[in-house]
Amino acid sequence: MTRRATRNNSNIKQRLYFRPILGCIVLTLLLISPHQSVVALSTTDAFRSVHDSAMKLVQFCIDPKAGLDDNAVAILADYVLSSKQTRERGLPKALECTGAYYEFDTKITFPRFIEYSYSPFIPPGITRPSSLRYSTWTAAPRGETQKLPTSWKPVPPAGIPVVIHGIEHDSNTPDLSTGVYHEYEMKRTLILLNHKGHQVLVSISKQIGTSKVGKKGFILGNDNDWSYYYSGESGSSITGLGWAKSYIYDYFSVSVNIELDTASTTVRTGVFQWLRAGWSGINFVREGHILGGMKRFGRDIKTILESSRLPAPNQMISVYQGLSNMPDGDLMKEYAALRQAQRSLAIQTGKISKSEGEEKISFANSSKDQMVEELMLENLKMTLGKSTLLGK
Repeated sequence: MTRRATRNNSNIKQRLYFRPILGCIVLTLLLISPHQSVVALSTTDAFRSVHDSAMKLVQFCIDPKAGLDDNAVAILADYVLSSKQTRERGLPKALECTGAYYEFDTKITFPRFIEYSYSPFIPPGITRPSSLRYSTWTAAPRGETQKLPTSWKPVPPAGIPVVIHGIEHDSNTPDLSTGVYHEYEMKRTLILLNHKGHQVLVSISKQIGTSKVGKKGFILGNDNDWSYYYSGESGSSITGLGWAKSYIYDYFSVSVNIELDTASTTVRTGVFQWLRAGWSGINFVREGHILGGMKRFGRDIKTILESSRLPAPNQMISVYQGLSNMPDGDLMKEYAALRQAQRSLAIQTGKISKSEGEEKISFANSSKDQMVEELMLENLKMTLGKSTLLGK
């Protein structure tokens, strides 16, 4: 989320994912389609303040010593709450990155939204399954990483914002068109505050350095099934593009999640996102690619959090703890069975050859957190009534 295909404006249409949402955005870079340019925001002073405010928060994420600009947060919150003719539009370029804005509403109370989306016991990939393979907060020098709170308490009017800084290691899912997926690290900042009586959770991300080279993967069945195959080999799974070495050069975003009112069962999410990615140092990202990825992200959030079959947070936490406390040997056995089932389905659907399927599966680079997160997703799929590879 090849250069020749890109320059010829191929007709391959692509749907990409968010950050959030990085996954499905970049992968399009190999086969950029003729998306029409989205409506660009005007360059009026009024909007310039919105853009500048977002960049101030990105800088705060990069360097917390810069200090939190309360006015910048207020400007973004007001913008997300404001009525608009369109909920998607382009943003001015920043730091050589292409940008876009997208917003959507989720029918859920703000406290529940926070419980599911920002819990140390419910991994991010569980609510963003077509975007993230896994996401873990990692140890960092100089105490840069803080733990997520087990319980978020509402901030009273005029209360002091709660600020959490962290380092996150992510891997996205295969792109809808190219099958490429990437791994990368990001600085993360979460800010919980009260804005004019509205509870607000601002999530800021800034990529650290360049991602690892893109690798080949496949979507197994429908993207809505959240089942994927990861080869571990660099390049693209598209015939003729196996040589392509794509990278995410830079990525940063500011996501504003805000309750519409204290009695509301709706949370509005507005995402300001910028991305620079491609190969040979060239940025091939267009506004439409970013928007496609954010829409994929929003679709998952709504599908899961608005489901009548969604288990209570404590039930999901119980699954997480059960898997985390499982003996390493048993956990590895469960995870190996899942990976083998993914491989078998990839062979059955002609994604990989039988000879490729006979190669030994390596778990050398698979952390325990990753295994827990992927197995936890399969459990959620069963609960929501979706097909799962577990037990097959």
